[in-house]
Amino acid sequence: MSAGFPEFRLGSVLATSFTATLTERQGDAVERIPTPQRLIDWLAVSGLAVDSCTTAQLELARELRESIHAAATAAAIGDALPAAAAQVINDCSIRGRAAAILTPEGNRQWRLGSASRVEDALGVIAADAIDIISGERDGKMALCASPTCRAAFFDTSRSRTRKWCEMNTCGNRQKKARFNANQRKNDTAARTDAS
Repeated sequence: MSAGFPEFRLGSVLATSFTATLTERQGDAVERIPTPQRLIDWLAVSGLAVDSCTTAQLELARELRESIHAAATAAAIGDALPAAAAQVINDCSIRGRAAAILTPEGNRQWRLGSASRVEDALGVIAADAIDIISGERDGKMALCASPTCRAAFFDTSRSRTRKWCEMNTCGNRQKKARFNANQRKNDTAARTDAS
């Protein structure tokens, strides 16, 4: 892994994990793939290892990421999908030449067209986005309740009422803020009662 960069937020859904390479979109945005090497690192930990990445491929990846975020956000709030975002997702899906293979352990693994084809890896991510946004998978698109995050995520909880993209980050941050606000309120009430 590249040192000095924020850690990756990896979830169980490839497409929304990819959109989480830019976090705190409504606050102080955190870019988690600022360099081509960092995209290589993210693809490797996501099971889509490539040998190299150009600056142009990094820009294509970011364009796909933002298109997935725009389409997933629209799906989550019931709006029409932005045509430009759908076009980028479709183009990346079509351009990729990855194949799903079955491992001896019975797991799906992706085989890219060549070891350096970032476009193949992006095609896998785009296809995953198409699956979740189109409703092909069991779950629903939702938006994180954190006012600084607002990440689109794929809710597979039984009740489909999850509020946070990640409980360990946004959920805990909100719980801590509520706790601190209650503490301040209780402290103020205690001082008022003591007067």
